[in-house]
Amino acid sequence: MNNGDTKYIAAAVQTAPVFLNKDETIGKVTSLIEEASAEGASLIVFPESTVPGYPYWPKDLGTIEGRKLIIDAYTELHANSLEIPGEDTDKLAEAAKKAGAYVVIGVNEKEGGTLYNTILYIDKSGEILGKHRKLMSIDSEKCIWANGGAEDLKVFDTDIGNLGGFFCYEHHLTLAKYAMYTKGEQIHAGLWAGHGFVKPTMDFASKQYAFEGQVFVIVSSGYINESMIPDSFPLKNNTLWDFPGGSGIISPRGEYIAGPVYDHEDIVYAEIDTNLILRAKAAIDSTGHFSRPDILELKIYENEESQVSKNKFDKLEESITALEAKIKSLTELLEN
Repeated sequence: MNNGDTKYIAAAVQTAPVFLNKDETIGKVTSLIEEASAEGASLIVFPESTVPGYPYWPKDLGTIEGRKLIIDAYTELHANSLEIPGEDTDKLAEAAKKAGAYVVIGVNEKEGGTLYNTILYIDKSGEILGKHRKLMSIDSEKCIWANGGAEDLKVFDTDIGNLGGFFCYEHHLTLAKYAMYTKGEQIHAGLWAGHGFVKPTMDFASKQYAFEGQVFVIVSSGYINESMIPDSFPLKNNTLWDFPGGSGIISPRGEYIAGPVYDHEDIVYAEIDTNLILRAKAAIDSTGHFSRPDILELKIYENEESQVSKNKFDKLEESITALEAKIKSLTELLEN
């Protein structure tokens, strides 16, 4: 666990993918890692679904012809998504190693025919720390991505602090937030796609997360406009390309110390001083002196244990207990 006196530079990258082009997007990402490293960044955070892009398009056009276009877009997205680990993650890991920096990046992960919205964590030596699959998609995202599980509530112990992250509206999953706080999260990567209508939500949700958990929040948002979309993409004219971004870095007191920036690609830098975490916790420690474990409790079903399987086990245990009681009663009856 971080000892509370580390200072270093963090970078929040606001960028667009090379639309639905995995190889060129990875090339762009490795260049941005190099650029941020040259500015002294020890932690570099990229937006949601950076590789090969967020599924911005509508998921239903209401016609048979439109349905074909939707499936075509999904197929292209799947073809340009990553397997973890794989040759594509090796390229990202090599860039992180060369930079000597921790890299956090949103990718479309494929496993068989299923896609996941995944945060990939890479350490400064080029090793994969782990990943986080989005716990719950919103609206039409459910047509693209499957859900993650309890095993995706990860906080990684690193020499720059205890590092975790969420996507977008996961910042409104109240119990999931508290789970991350209880795991000792100190540095939080908040990855967003950059929707225009989400601008105010992204701002207050990120500041609230930082203040409530006494953590630094590195907000990395996507940015894209219509001119970046090839005319060959059949759903281009069916999509509202309103993705202005909103990247910045927020202190444990819930205040921006860099950014936010909108309407262009950029890299935002700020110094992280983890002593500020302790100063914030002196007033409010949400998992310590400013909590009530005597009246409130959070249960996390880890190791892929689900509530359903637990309930089945509890019922089985009750049945066994009842059966044992009947056997004992019958035995006593026979003895008499």
